[in-house]
Amino acid sequence: MLELLVILICGSVLVSGVLAVWLENLMAAMVSAGLASLFAAVSYVLLAAPDVAMAEAAIGSGLSTLIFLYAIRRTGGGRE
Repeated sequence: MLELLVILICGSVLVSGVLAVWLENLMAAMVSAGLASLFAAVSYVLLAAPDVAMAEAAIGSGLSTLIFLYAIRRTGGGRE
């Protein structure tokens, strides 16, 4: 059962990563990348690595996503 859940979460990481690359809206792409990082943190918890999961959740899906969203908003969102 745990293996199936890990495979499902890892598949979600892949789908979110592909969406982050394919989306043309920068805000939506960055949210999708943050979601991929959050799914990675969940998979680390399921694989019994809570220290790595906390670092990934705090830095990967939390801090860097907020910094990128702030930068995108301040620069006009990539509009010309």
